[in-house]
Amino acid sequence: MGQLSGKVALVTGASAGLGAATARLFAERGAQVFGIARDTERMAEVFADVPGGTFASVDITSPQACADAVADCVAHFGRLDVLANVAGFHQMRHSATMTDDDWERDLAVNLTGPFYLCRAALPHLLDSGGNIVNVSSIAGVEGEVYSAGYCAAKHGLVGLTRALAIEFTKDRLRVNAICPGGMPTAQTTEFQAPENADWDLIMRIASPRGFMDTADVAKTIAFLASDDAAAIHGAVYRVDNGKGAG
Repeated sequence: MGQLSGKVALVTGASAGLGAATARLFAERGAQVFGIARDTERMAEVFADVPGGTFASVDITSPQACADAVADCVAHFGRLDVLANVAGFHQMRHSATMTDDDWERDLAVNLTGPFYLCRAALPHLLDSGGNIVNVSSIAGVEGEVYSAGYCAAKHGLVGLTRALAIEFTKDRLRVNAICPGGMPTAQTTEFQAPENADWDLIMRIASPRGFMDTADVAKTIAFLASDDAAAIHGAVYRVDNGKGAG
């Protein structure tokens, strides 16, 4: 299930967390992987487990850097079949004291960067009959405390997914999204709550079952990226360990 043999995949955020788990799983299932993130030292460690893969340091908030990354991927592997927009950034701020820079960074990493990559990748994905998997968040389908910028951006990424799906309904292209719950990544295990934060509100973020394993969430991405999901287009999957079941 979810085999990716013969496919070329560009995976963002590939230096750690869900992005690293996705790059490893894609390679395990037969894909050639081009990973991008800013930290090449950590990507080198990840790609020791990604046979035949390669990686590059890319700032996804730069439109030119995104365009160059897609071009480099196609130049290296000869094609592009999957764009997995996994990279994300989450900071907790009181909405009344968020700075302009806080707001802009939330949007730049979580929404604008994925758009730049989609735009650059679309001509190649249309040629290959490929697909896009955008990683939003449960914060993209519901509210989350002290996370106005993050929620706005992740809701926007769901909207972008649906807009592209409608626009390309008649083409050989699929666009889907997943909305993961909490995972044990650096951002979730090392986050800093705002001063005087209400911890009762913060703890509502977690599923009663606790954090999920990034490797398990990556399986949903791999499935959507594979031909097994050929009939799935414009879908938004919650992958939240039951948080939305109540």
